[in-house]
Amino acid sequence: MNPTAAILIIGDEILSGRTRDSNMHFLAQELARVGIDLCEARIVPDRMQAIVRAVRELSAAHDHLFTSGGIGPTHDDITADAVAEALGRPLSVREDARAILQAHYDRSGIPLNEARLRMARIPEGAELIENPVSAAPGFSVGNVHVMAGVPRIFEAMVASLLPRLTGGTPLLSQSLRILRGEGEIAGPLAALAADYPDLSFGSYPFQQDGAYGAHVVIRGADGARVGEAMTRLAALFPEDRAG
Repeated sequence: MNPTAAILIIGDEILSGRTRDSNMHFLAQELARVGIDLCEARIVPDRMQAIVRAVRELSAAHDHLFTSGGIGPTHDDITADAVAEALGRPLSVREDARAILQAHYDRSGIPLNEARLRMARIPEGAELIENPVSAAPGFSVGNVHVMAGVPRIFEAMVASLLPRLTGGTPLLSQSLRILRGEGEIAGPLAALAADYPDLSFGSYPFQQDGAYGAHVVIRGADGARVGEAMTRLAALFPEDRAG
């Protein structure tokens, strides 16, 4: 079995609708590529106990927990504090993290003040996650990987982190666009899925120019099995495919 993962998205701005999250979508694609199954996603506000509770629950339930958001310089960036509390680790400014920030701000001609120094607070025993975009590092402690919420920084941190993780078998997929409503394809699709219990079948309906249809996606670790199932699916609806 592949390792499992969850993502914890932290931030009032996500829950209020002011900001649209894209990190879960990006992470899901990257984890599938390396054979880690993203099984759960949760969004919590910038509230200490909500983050602590979610970190404890999700890190216990999965092989990896990825967090997004709350590691900046402002008062409501409390993810490092919450992760340290959840895992029972002391939190303090770490000298290697401070040196990274100092070098970055020296190059920029900006002082490393107390607010910015908050980003060098790391739980004891953590391993830093490189941030090539804005320098302030993320960190991994136990099976919890703490990263920024800004999408381009999150994506860069994921790229830095993934080579350190052990994955399983990458997930492969094929899709077919069928010009029939889901009510018509549900029966044959269920029968086909029963013949391939090792594969995942998904049906995603659409309506276009007054016509109903569905994109059927077959996913699995064995490319030959996915291809075989897709061939059988295509044969079931030879006159109804499009594109």
